[in-house]
Amino acid sequence: MGAGSVKWVLSVALCALFRSAGCNSVEQKIYVDLNNTIPCVRLLNGTHQMGCQSSISGNTGVLHVLETEADLDWVLKSGPHPPYMVLMDASYFNRYTVMMQLKNSTRVTGVAVVIPSTGPPQGFSPHNKCPNQHTGVYSDSYGPGLADCNVTVWNPLGNGLSFEDFKFPIFSLKDDNQTEAIRKCISDHNVGNNGSAPAYPLCAMQMFSHMHAVTSTATCMRRNYIQEHYSLNPESVCDPLGDFNVWAPLLPLNVTSKGHKANESVVIAATRLDGRSFFWDVATAAEGTVTGFVTLLAAAHALRSVTEQAPPSRNILFTFFQGETFDYIGSSRMVYDMEKKKFVIDLDNVHSVLEIGQVGLREGTNLWMHTDPVSRTNASVDEQVRNLVANLKDSVTGLGINLAEPTVSQPLPPSSFQRFLRARPFPGVVLADHQSSFVNKYYESIYDNAAYLNVTYPSDLSPEEQLEYITDTAKVWFHIFSHLITNDCQSLPSPMTRLVQYLLANLTGTVTALNQTTCQDPSSQRNESKELYSYLWVRGPQSANSTNRDPYCVRSTVRSTLAISPAFELREYESKVYSTWTESRWKSSIKARIFLVASKELEMLTLGVGIAVLLVSLLVTYFISSKAELLFSSTREPSGTTY
Repeated sequence: MGAGSVKWVLSVALCALFRSAGCNSVEQKIYVDLNNTIPCVRLLNGTHQMGCQSSISGNTGVLHVLETEADLDWVLKSGPHPPYMVLMDASYFNRYTVMMQLKNSTRVTGVAVVIPSTGPPQGFSPHNKCPNQHTGVYSDSYGPGLADCNVTVWNPLGNGLSFEDFKFPIFSLKDDNQTEAIRKCISDHNVGNNGSAPAYPLCAMQMFSHMHAVTSTATCMRRNYIQEHYSLNPESVCDPLGDFNVWAPLLPLNVTSKGHKANESVVIAATRLDGRSFFWDVATAAEGTVTGFVTLLAAAHALRSVTEQAPPSRNILFTFFQGETFDYIGSSRMVYDMEKKKFVIDLDNVHSVLEIGQVGLREGTNLWMHTDPVSRTNASVDEQVRNLVANLKDSVTGLGINLAEPTVSQPLPPSSFQRFLRARPFPGVVLADHQSSFVNKYYESIYDNAAYLNVTYPSDLSPEEQLEYITDTAKVWFHIFSHLITNDCQSLPSPMTRLVQYLLANLTGTVTALNQTTCQDPSSQRNESKELYSYLWVRGPQSANSTNRDPYCVRSTVRSTLAISPAFELREYESKVYSTWTESRWKSSIKARIFLVASKELEMLTLGVGIAVLLVSLLVTYFISSKAELLFSSTREPSGTTY
């Protein structure tokens, strides 16, 4: 390669480096990235896909605000600049018919929803009217007249929006300064004069939320298998939904031996830990979930001190199930493990089940005791249920709470207890704040939050500050447990499950004198046993007048076990018995941004000019390359010749 060629290659390389260095700054001038956006993602079960996704390169459209019926007509029919990205207030998102019109239109490429902190007065639930109707106990072979909510429609406000399959992305936005900037961009560029069409440039939005999984869980798990066994770079396309169940016996049980425990009778005291909404990883579930597990935590704490004085005749297993929203993942897994002798006890050890459901007590002080009318046709079960009901009524005497039974014969509400009944007719009660249909107007929606429970805040806080407010008590708890000093914290469950696990340990356990080393391996200690207890080393609260903390070792009976549907262990991905829910994976980052888009004519002109510049550049490059020896050769003095 000659000197001219070398110089030419170096010049091209420098140009390329210059372009890459300037790329980010140019992109930042063109696009405004949106923070605090939450997407709807794709979920799958044994038969369907549902949720939302964008194309692999993202979806782009001209922004239009949906505020009136005329705006809806503009987007769906008359607007001259499709496809559209629709910016809407939650009042339109809450209307199922509007969302279905957008879903079925080829002129819509995405939706951005501005979510307020409080829900609509009439209520809103994107879940089904009959939650988990196909995986509960009632069926053609068990109480057929009670199946499919034939007697009681538990969630009458449910519109099923979370189970629809949208071909475009849907993001939620906070009603904040960034949302106002979007509205200003629209008003400055996308509103015509006197009803005329707006002129270019127009304010547009781009959303990225491409999902890899399609069709159903069976399809995506088959693709996972092919990737795992036949690909040089295997990449899964979906993952089973799941987490960990948290449980703690009131009296210790030996966890090294699985299956039946002789002379052990156990009452399952259960609640659930999970919830969902239309948008990914947002599940406030204040009444739907939080009221239940907080109540059970308080009960576990109260019973600990009582039973130290007088041990009960039966053991109590405090159980917090994960994945119950998605066809009872946690409870079905525990029952399955009991049946297969993989759990610390088996079904023969279970005496009865007491479940705490939604207990927000929104209307008065009544709590309703729901029981199963089918199993109560058995005289023995009915007698045990009557005794359980009577004991519950006696236990709340003087507490200002009235326990009552529904006045009509009806099935159990959606509850984990149903999965135990599928195994055998256990006596049991489900406590809830509703006699028939849910009192909760925002079941499994983003509005089931602290505002709905009338949680009070300091009067000097703005609505935005209330969303971030944490009480002093909560700060102490989080400081104690959010920085855990353990050897295996990475193997622990999700943050919420782990938090409940440590709260339960603190509320029911005992602070020991063990140091950090012996806490993590107490086998050498004479009076300690890892077969009966778990040991957790925590940083502890902050010392008075000091920035240091007082760490300590907690001994408790709290454990966690896997909460993933048995369908994935059995490879029955179209199971009618167990949950088959999966979540799609995505490779690129999920994000949204706005920018100004030029007219098609200007884009074509720009493209034409770009092509012309490219051709001229190629010609100039070719000319320079062909004349390189002449243009870049150095002048040399003729050398003398010697003979």
